[in-house]
Order: sequence, then C-alpha cells, then structure tokens
Amino acid sequence: MSQTMSNQEFMSKRPAPSRAIARKALTVWRIRASIESLFVALVPIGYGILMLYFPIPVWMLYILIPAFVIFVIVNVIVAPYFRWKRFKYEVYDEEVELQYGVIIVRRTLIPMIRVQHVDTEQGPLLRKFDLAAVTISTAATTHRIPALTTSIADELRNQIVKLAAVADDDADE
Repeated sequence: MSQTMSNQEFMSKRPAPSRAIARKALTVWRIRASIESLFVALVPIGYGILMLYFPIPVWMLYILIPAFVIFVIVNVIVAPYFRWKRFKYEVYDEEVELQYGVIIVRRTLIPMIRVQHVDTEQGPLLRKFDLAAVTISTAATTHRIPALTTSIADELRNQIVKLAAVADDDADE
C-alpha cells in the first residue's frame, strides 16, 4: 500500500480557506452588473423598435421582457452575493489557497515556488470604494483575489512576495 496521499485525500483533510474578501465587493459587483444589464436591455428594446417597422410577432416581446427582468434579478442581486459568500482565500508559508465559484466550487493551491510576481490593481470602480484586486502570476496562469481593502491588498501582496522569495531560495539550495 502506498504511503503517498492522493490530491483529493489531501484537499479533503485540509480545512477550507477562511479569509473573506471585503463586503464592499457586493456593491462594486452589483454596479458593474447593472451597467452590463443596460447592454442586455438593448435586446428587448431593439426588438420593440423592430416591431414598429416589420411585421414580427409581439409574443416574442412578452418573452424577452420577463427574461430580462429575471436576468437582472439573478445577475445584479443574487449572483454577487453567492460569489462574495463563496470566495475565500488563505496564505500559508508554502502556498496560497483560493476557493471560489457559485455553482461549481473550486479550490486552487498555488505553490509559492511557482509564483513569478504579484500585482495589485484598481480600476475606477474599485478605487471609488477603496478596494484593490491582488493578482498572483505563475508561468502557467494568473489567479485573482478580486476585492480587498487597499491596505489588506498591499499587505497581502508584500507577504506573498516575501514567502515566494523564501520558497525560491529554498529551491535553489
């Protein structure tokens, strides 16, 4: 019998990450989703305008309008809450763990030895709410912690950089 532990066994024994992102992320995500919804509103509006010039069925508009309302409720109110509730992270000495997803919940481990660089970024909306995103880059991909207060984001960036440097020094020996 092998003494090595499978990845699934390892993840099931490890406690889930516990650090949450800022609650203000809800407001930012809801504003962003509202803006996106304005573009989706062009579909029923465009259909209504086309009805004035072409003989197309009106029943389709009766489907598009409630579909748009449902889309707005889910996209602006419900989804941001579950996205915020599920996103957790934890920084350990040898890795960063992320847990995210609304329907499919993913847990990702990022080994410190693989971290190439760490960034903080702020768009205008994040800046307005004093939030920043932390982006962790590896050779293969980038991972994002989406909405932390600016001070926590800066501390986290610096902490990961220090731990990654230690992990890199240990690997060179």
